[in-house]
Amino acid sequence: MMIQVRVLGVALDAARQHIVLLKPLHEEPGVQRVLPIWIGAQEATSIVIAVAGEQAPRPLTHDLTMTLLDTLHAQIARVEVTRIDEGTFYAELTLTTPAGPRVIDARPSDAVALAVRADAPIFVDEEVLDEAGIPGEIAEGGDDDAAVDEAGMPDEAAAERTDEAAVDEFKRFLDDVDPEDFQG
Repeated sequence: MMIQVRVLGVALDAARQHIVLLKPLHEEPGVQRVLPIWIGAQEATSIVIAVAGEQAPRPLTHDLTMTLLDTLHAQIARVEVTRIDEGTFYAELTLTTPAGPRVIDARPSDAVALAVRADAPIFVDEEVLDEAGIPGEIAEGGDDDAAVDEAGMPDEAAAERTDEAAVDEFKRFLDDVDPEDFQG
């Protein structure tokens, strides 16, 4: 079963390696998890720029890819992190094209960078999340889906604060973790 996720953020582990953090959109209360995927510095920069809604001074590889897809009248329909094998994550891009749907093998870092730019949904196989997900204790500090302002409306600022607190707690967790801890 596939679980829809969102990009919680990008962090650095104790070895100063970049990690993209994926958080399920809809999880049962008390079952919160975050999926860390180690990525390269360039992909981390690309994801951070896209999440912030900013543009690099010159097109990055992911920007070029989006331009190529647009030129060919293709769109990213969805991204799926499909499996983990010996500590390596695998992903697929599903494209809609004039010739019909196409599924393309991709590195998760590239797939996520493209999904953020295309505003495409990101999914993770439940088995991957079960195997490599981090327990929700690091995300405690509130449920960002339940954050509301004084008028009872969703409070985006509170949700952002919760996300920042989760990332800060995750950074503390990473001080004691090694990427090899996640290898099968």
